[in-house]
Parts: sequence; C-alpha cells; structure tokens
Amino acid sequence: VNITMPLKDNLNGKDVIILEDIVDSGKTLFYFLPLLKEQHPASIKIATLLFKPKSIQYIIQPHYIGFEIPEAFVVGYGLDYNELGRNLTDIYQLA
Repeated sequence: VNITMPLKDNLNGKDVIILEDIVDSGKTLFYFLPLLKEQHPASIKIATLLFKPKSIQYIIQPHYIGFEIPEAFVVGYGLDYNELGRNLTDIYQLA
C-alpha cells in the first residue's frame, strides 16, 4: 500500500468515517488505519457498500455494511477490472 497524498486536515478530536466501496482482503485499511490513529481522532468508523467476509486476510470489521457478498469479482458502480466496467450503473459479478 502506497500513500501518495498526505491528509490535509487535522483530525485531532474529530469523529472520522471512512467510506469504502468494497472491503475485500482488508489490506488497505490495515495499513491506513494506523496513520489515521496517529492524528488522535475522537473515533473512527468504517462504512462499506460491499463486504467480502470470507476474503478477509487482515483483522478489519466494518461498522456499517451495505451488502455482504461472496468471494466473487464484481464490477460496476465505480468498481473495475483492468479499467473496464467502472462506469456500469449496476454491480455485476464476473463469470
């Protein structure tokens, strides 16, 4: 995981909600959460549209979940496969 842009705002004492499109392995959040915690926010909550609980490899449990999905690759609604499918207006499982 590479952080290419530092946070601009001071999060000290603030409530933070991380909005994710999908939580799959949990790797991104596993590496990103400690960086947020260094700024001493009052709280951190994770909200995700899609959650793949059987794919989790790092200990991450979103607080708010839109849908739990199986270990399938999905595209559409901002999710892509090799830059394809991102602009679909619905979410599809690749066959």
